[in-house]
Amino acid sequence: MSQTDRSTDNPVHDLLGIGFGPSNLALAIAVREAHAAPTAVAGAAPARVDRAIFLERQPRFGWHRGMLLDDATMQVSFLKDLVTLRNPASGFSFLCYLQSRGRLIDFINHKNLFPSRVEFHDYLEWAAGQVDDMVRYGHEVTDVRPVRVDGTVDHFEVLARTGPCAADPVLFRARNLVLGTGLRPYLPEGITLDTRIWHNRDLLPNLRRLVPTAPTRFVVVGAGQSAAETVEHLHSTYPQAEICAVFARYGYSPADDSSFANRIFDPAAVGEFFTAPPPVKEMMLGYHANTNYSVVDQELINELYRRAYQEKVRGIERLRILNLSRVTETVRTPDGVRTVVESLVTNEKTVLDADVVVFATGYRPADPFALLGEAASLCLRDEAGRAQVDRDYRVRTRPEVRGGIYLQGGTEHSHGISSSLLSNTAIRAAEILASIAGHPAADPHRPLDDRQPEYAGVGCAT
Repeated sequence: MSQTDRSTDNPVHDLLGIGFGPSNLALAIAVREAHAAPTAVAGAAPARVDRAIFLERQPRFGWHRGMLLDDATMQVSFLKDLVTLRNPASGFSFLCYLQSRGRLIDFINHKNLFPSRVEFHDYLEWAAGQVDDMVRYGHEVTDVRPVRVDGTVDHFEVLARTGPCAADPVLFRARNLVLGTGLRPYLPEGITLDTRIWHNRDLLPNLRRLVPTAPTRFVVVGAGQSAAETVEHLHSTYPQAEICAVFARYGYSPADDSSFANRIFDPAAVGEFFTAPPPVKEMMLGYHANTNYSVVDQELINELYRRAYQEKVRGIERLRILNLSRVTETVRTPDGVRTVVESLVTNEKTVLDADVVVFATGYRPADPFALLGEAASLCLRDEAGRAQVDRDYRVRTRPEVRGGIYLQGGTEHSHGISSSLLSNTAIRAAEILASIAGHPAADPHRPLDDRQPEYAGVGCAT
C-alpha cells in the first residue's frame, strides 16, 4: 500500500496521526495488533495498514498532567480502556497493565471500577511505551499541504517543527490523516494567563512554582468537576489559605451516572445519534448534558459541603462559596490578583485580593481547519461551518481527494456526546482503522470490504 517518492526518498505513509493522546494511542495499538494477527477469525481479513506514524508536540506522552491530583479518580470504568471494548483479549488492557505492575490481585481486592487518575495515567504511559517506535515526540505540526497528481489529491505533505530553534520543518507524507489534537482550555473573554492567573489545566506545575509558599487566598472560578477538584485540593493543601469558589449556579450540580443514562456513552448510541434528525440530536445533547458537562461527582459535593458546614460550626470559614455570582474584573497587582465578584441577584460587588485566580472553565475542541492549513479548503462544511463527517469519522471532502482526513474529537455535532471522551476510544479506533484499510483510496487494487475487523488475542504485553 505504501509507496516512496524516488525524488526525495521520503515514504508516503498510509496513516499519519496528528497528536498522540489516548485516542491516537488507541489507534496506534489497533494498528500494531492488526499486524500481530497472522490470520483472521472466521476468515475475515484483519484491518491493517502497512505504514503508520504519529506526531506529538509534547516531548513525551502526557495527558492532563496538571490535574493528576492524589485523590482524583476516573469518571469512567477501567473496562473502557484503550482496547477492551474492541478486543477483550488484548495485551494492552488495563488488567494486563496491572499484571505487569504486580497489582492485579490488589486491585481486585480493592473492589473498585474507577482507578485513580494517577494510576490510569501510568497505564496510558505504559501502553504508549509499547508503541513508541511509531511516534515522533517533540514534533509540532505547522502546516498540511495537499499534493496533486494528474488532477487528484494523491496524498498530503505534513510539516512539523521540532523546536523553537529548528532551522527547517521536517516533512512527512501520508495518504490518510487522523487528527487527535484534543481539547483547548477555554477562558472567559478578556482573561490572559500569567504567573498568578491560571487555567486549572496547569494547576500542579504552577503550584510547584508558586511564590510565596504560604498563600492566603485562592479564587476558583467554575462549577464543574475540575473546579470542585481544584477547590478540594487547594483547601486540603493550604490549611492557612481561604478558598473562594465562584460560580453562577446555586450549588454544584451532581453528575448523572445512573445506569440507564450511561447508555448515552454506549457504542450503539453513536450510530443512533448519527442517524437521528437534527432536532433529535439537539434534544439528546440537551437531555444528557448532565452526564458530562458542568457537573460534579456526588461524593465530592458531599465532602465539600461537609467541610463548609464544619467550618461554620467552628466559626472559621476558609471555604467560601460565592454562588449565583460572576467574575466581572480580574486585575494583576504587585502582590497578586484583584478580582471583582458580582452577585447575579443583587448586583452587589465583592472585591477579593488573592494570591492566585484559577479559571476551571472547561475546554473546547481544537479547530481542525486551523491545523489543516491549505488542506482545509478541500473539506466540506455544514451550515454552521463545522466539518461534515461520515459515520466512520472521515471528513467529507471534494471529489478529487483520494485519501482521507479523520477526526478523533470535535464530532459531537455528528456523533454525540462521547466524541471526545474515553468511553468509545477503543471502538472508534477500530472503525477508523477499518475505514482506512478498506477504503479504495487506500489501495487502488484492494476491493472495498465493509466488514468489521476482528482481532486475535496476543496476550498481555510486557
